[in-house]
Order: sequence, then C-alpha cells, then structure tokens
Amino acid sequence: MHVINEVHIAPLGYEYDRIVGPVRAYGVDVVYLLEHDGPADERADYHEELKAELDEECTVRTHTADLMDIYDVLGAVTTLAADHPDDIVRVNVSSGSKLSAVGATIACMCTDATPYYVHPEGYAHADRGERQSYGYAGDEVLPAYPIESPTRDQVATMAYLEETNSAHRTAKKKHLIEYAEAEGLSYIAENQPANDKAKFALLNANVVDPLVEDGYIDVERVGRRKQVTLTETGRDALRAFRHKL
Repeated sequence: MHVINEVHIAPLGYEYDRIVGPVRAYGVDVVYLLEHDGPADERADYHEELKAELDEECTVRTHTADLMDIYDVLGAVTTLAADHPDDIVRVNVSSGSKLSAVGATIACMCTDATPYYVHPEGYAHADRGERQSYGYAGDEVLPAYPIESPTRDQVATMAYLEETNSAHRTAKKKHLIEYAEAEGLSYIAENQPANDKAKFALLNANVVDPLVEDGYIDVERVGRRKQVTLTETGRDALRAFRHKL
C-alpha cells in the first residue's frame, strides 16, 4: 500500500519562521528548499541553522534554482511536483522573492500542487540586515486557476528545435515529422497516418498550431517550405516544462 506523504516546497530567501511554521503545522514528511543559484548573501547566514531545525522535523532536500527568474522557479516546482504524483504537494509562495512567488504560483496552476501564503506575526526593520519577518500566524491557501501546459509531444518538439536549429540550419516541418516518427511521439504513433498529407495535418493540429498560438514557435515560409523556429518565450516554456521529457 502506497504511503501518501506531505511534501512542501519553499524558496529559500530571507525568511525563517514562515518556513518552519507550516512544516510543523502540517506535519510535513519532506520539504524541498529552493536555494538561489547565485552568490551567497551574508544576510542568509542563518540558512544552515534553518536546515538543522527543519531536519528535526522532516526529511530536508535542496534544489538549486535562480530565485530571480520566474521560469527557473516554475521549472523547478513543476519538476519536483512531478516527482511526487501520489503525494500531497504544497508550495510556500511567501518565503522567497516576489519573482519566485510568481513562478511558484504559476507552477501550481500547471500541476496538482497547492500554493499557500504564510502570515507572520510581524516584520523586522528593513535596515537591520536580518530576516524579513518573525513568527507564524497561520497560512492561507491561494486560489490556483488551472492553466493548460504544453503536451509532452509539444515539449519534445521544442527541445528538438532548440538542439537542431543553428545559424546554418533551420528545421522544416518535414524534419519535425521525421523526428516524431523516430522518437515515437504520440500524435504520430497513436494515429498511424496513411500518407504524408495526413502526417502534416496531425503535426499542425497537435503541435505547430498550438505552439504558434501560444507564441512558443514561429513558422516562416521560405520558398515552398516552411521553417520553424523557437521563440524566446518558447525557450522559457521549455525550461519550465522540460521535466515532461
């Protein structure tokens, strides 16, 4: 029988009690601390103390992410949530930067994770160079309206474009179909199209058109062929949803 664990994810910024409080209140089994991928800040010297205290309550794991990059946090949270499909996953959106809060909240909209905001008992003076708040006065669940994330076939296609396209070569639709057949992507493998026309129709309906609509790829006609490129938004989306591969 599978044991359902209480799993929390918390960006590690300048908070202490806002991380420890919910861990104790919920009886957390595993907590993931998202550590900033950058130079250490002297104001965060208490992080080791925090980890030691959490270690007495549950299993503590760390995961590196750029807490100032929405898409990096989004990718980290969706990846960790995907690692616990049968567990209860909650995400603390109040313990890191404002950007990490946005990324974490969007990640919850794409997964079954639940975002929550922690209310402190009070705030420290900004000029004292210490933790930003103190105490734990409870938390509240935030509404997470579901949004549709790219399918695995779409993410795989974006990854192919990122790897293949260069200054000397740009993928065309026929290359995307060849890649789909070689990798057994579902939109081809599950439909078994009878001819090239059917293959192109499936590619457009399942991959190209949705990705163009979301702004993740561009399609440009060059002569009789259509070249497909990944946009900057698409690169960010790939970072966020690469775990689907």
